[in-house]
Amino acid sequence: MAFMVKSMVGGQLKNLTGGLGGEEKSESEKSPAEAQGMTREEYEEYQRQLVEEKMERDAQFAQRKAERATVRSHFRDKYRLPKNETDDNQIQLVGGDVELPKELAKMIEQDNEEEEEKNSVIGQLSNIQNLDLDSLKDKASATLEDLKQSAEKCAVM
Repeated sequence: MAFMVKSMVGGQLKNLTGGLGGEEKSESEKSPAEAQGMTREEYEEYQRQLVEEKMERDAQFAQRKAERATVRSHFRDKYRLPKNETDDNQIQLVGGDVELPKELAKMIEQDNEEEEEKNSVIGQLSNIQNLDLDSLKDKASATLEDLKQSAEKCAVM
């Protein structure tokens, strides 16, 4: 709105004065600071802050990429898949020692626990169809109690 008023009134004043008087810089001749309505120092400070913020964002982004690469490399090791050089490069770019976020660490820990359960004897038995583990546990505990009672009654022991 101010631009419209300035162009309408400014243009009419130039016509009346015949273009005499102080020459005003056009929009294309102004420095970037003047174009944004700042002094040169303010503009330089603003540019420096922009650069710092960009560097912080880039660092955070690189950290996240390294965390993801760490998770991928963990699963590659776990399932014996070939290593990926880009993941190794991303991890080394951040500094080599990447700490996983708590959520990802919990996921990996839960996954490891599930794998251990599946690899155990009871985990293998649970894969067999038509097998009731609860009844087996009850029978096993009853048998152990019977053995304990008979051991107490034994004269040799």
